[in-house]
Amino acid sequence: MIADLKNWTIKESGFSEDKVTSNGNKFLCGNGYLGIRGTLEEFDKEYLPSINLAGIYDQVGNGWREPLNAPNGLYTRIKIDGVYYDLPKNEPVNHEQEVNYRHGIVTRITRWETRRGNITVTCERFAHYDKVHLICMRYSILADFHADVEILTGIDGDVWDIHGPHYDQLLFEEEDIFTATGITHENKDRVAVAEEISVNHPYERKRKKEGRKLLHRICLITEANKKIDLDKMVAIYTSKDCKEPEEAAKKEVREALQRGYEVCKSTHMNIWEEHWKTAEIYIEGDPEAMEALNYSLYHLQCIAPRHSDSLSIAARGLSGQTYKGAVFWDTEMFMLDYFLYTQPEVAKTLLRYRIDTLEGAKKKAESYGYEGAFYAWESQEGGYDACSDYNVTDVFTKRPMRTHFKDKQIHISAAIVYGIMRYVKITGDQRFLEQGGIETILECAKFYDFLLVKKVHSDQYELHDVIGPDEYHERVNNNGYTNRMAKFTFETAAKLLDDLMKFSKETIEKIEDNYDVERCKMDYREAAERIFIPKPDENGVLEQFDGYGKLEDASVEEVKGRLLHEKEYWGGAYGVASQTKVIKQADVVTWLTMFSEDFSEEVMLKNWRYYEPRTEHGSSLSACMYALLACRCGMPQKAYSFFMKSASADLLPGGKEWAGLVYIGGTHPAAAGGAYMTAIQGFGGVYVEDGELKVKPQLPEQWKKLRFTIKYQNQLYEIIETKDSAVINPL
Repeated sequence: MIADLKNWTIKESGFSEDKVTSNGNKFLCGNGYLGIRGTLEEFDKEYLPSINLAGIYDQVGNGWREPLNAPNGLYTRIKIDGVYYDLPKNEPVNHEQEVNYRHGIVTRITRWETRRGNITVTCERFAHYDKVHLICMRYSILADFHADVEILTGIDGDVWDIHGPHYDQLLFEEEDIFTATGITHENKDRVAVAEEISVNHPYERKRKKEGRKLLHRICLITEANKKIDLDKMVAIYTSKDCKEPEEAAKKEVREALQRGYEVCKSTHMNIWEEHWKTAEIYIEGDPEAMEALNYSLYHLQCIAPRHSDSLSIAARGLSGQTYKGAVFWDTEMFMLDYFLYTQPEVAKTLLRYRIDTLEGAKKKAESYGYEGAFYAWESQEGGYDACSDYNVTDVFTKRPMRTHFKDKQIHISAAIVYGIMRYVKITGDQRFLEQGGIETILECAKFYDFLLVKKVHSDQYELHDVIGPDEYHERVNNNGYTNRMAKFTFETAAKLLDDLMKFSKETIEKIEDNYDVERCKMDYREAAERIFIPKPDENGVLEQFDGYGKLEDASVEEVKGRLLHEKEYWGGAYGVASQTKVIKQADVVTWLTMFSEDFSEEVMLKNWRYYEPRTEHGSSLSACMYALLACRCGMPQKAYSFFMKSASADLLPGGKEWAGLVYIGGTHPAAAGGAYMTAIQGFGGVYVEDGELKVKPQLPEQWKKLRFTIKYQNQLYEIIETKDSAVINPL
């Protein structure tokens, strides 16, 4: 891999079939409505190509419900003198693939040697940043001889699905513009793909249908050393977007063809440039870190739902169907800050989704016999929880294993409260609370209040039978992180009710009509005061949950050595880690990072040193929490390696791609968000005190200067820091 800072490119030279899956993530481009995996144009579903769509799902039989991949309108392959030239079937003389992450443009260049000379294919494509339904591609051919060329290009309806096939019908139209419409299994939603081409060279065209492919057959003869460009415009609409998605897609394609490829590209690039004016982070003295960090922010921007006012981001972004395309706590706890500080309107969209799915959270709570709002662990449309009770497959028996992610990870509801209040704090948008925010917080408080238990001879409230951020230990009592987040929820709800008279008359009446305000205030204050919060032991260590200290104190390497299969799940009832102190990811450390005012720096440092050697970091969410807490403890150099692990999650190999026999690969937007938080709040030391934006820089040794732009309460600031100085400039 080569990083070119001047041109903002990530490049891979040479072709390896082993890297096809990871390169699909590395070279992804997207615009929030759709994400295009960085696979090659000639690939069929064996190599996991996908145009993944945001916010639309389907379920087939007993398979997992997952987001839709659209029919592939980019499919293209070539014949030279009657012979196909494809990867990986035909070994190239050379091959390069790159993404310009400044502008979201993916390029491949492949040269083959034929019987009569050399042929070079260059393909450039992008998901239009403004016209979010539009994909533009330029496929260029250069031969050093007069070549007989046949280009087969069109729409491939044989879609890669993990739990499909999701299209019961595939309807083709062969008018002036090709269309393929897939009809989904569950809701009969329509996904329409329209496609048309233009070529800057005389050619003959025929149309043909091959199985589930609708293709143009373009025949032409090249001139030696003269490049031929085939421009392709693809548009995708669904019946969730409009009543006639086929007509809308065809109209988009016609308009794009009229503008032409270069105009579309120029518009696209200009909008990306506007984005980077507020998002770019400059690091003097460490080009590798600057590259990794800005590339991470590129991935966040590719999946930002700017086209909607109520939509969230899936745990794997738009890189495919892994994790069912569902929304996890990742969004509020790890991704949100990036959008708060650069595009608060997107942050509002993410949280609006949670407010709009409140009824789904209440229905989930009711299904378990609870009150209040129990948010989905894996949220899909309407707050439907896509999480299965059998989320892992045993590698030995091949049978599904009972897991408790769905029913015991109750900390999810507090993450929503935390996100809403962080949005209000950073943006100053108090009106958001009156737009459903207050009710959401009160319902989450009601949920935790219902779950509280009290032993007969104790005055304390407890939360039992839960899973904290560390998923290797299931059904524990008094997980410190969970209890602290519940306390935060109670405190927030009580404070909002104390301040109720500051809101509009309409809001006051609505709350008073639906809640016993005085009783709720009393109950939530009492719950906040009396809920059990673990205290440091004689060594200054906080016990992660009741009984954690009595578990076997084996090292991560010891536990790893007990695996009988490389894809064996470490947690659950019989997992190799479940009876040891080895944890999957930051748990107590996440608590201390989020509430660093709770304890002294000495206590935080002791817990960092205790838990880090016992953490497997089996989640991409883990490293950034250790990085942030290291900064809170004055250890920026210790934080640095964890920061780089987060920032490089989609650059370097080695990420976890399997949970048992379930493929969980894809991009890592939560790690990207964590890298941003570490850079800005950790090394940059950004914080808010008494409503005022302040900074306390803690730069790593190699960083000479850090410069970034953030938005706080509707004011843009440029912040420039060195090791011993910091300047906050209003813009």
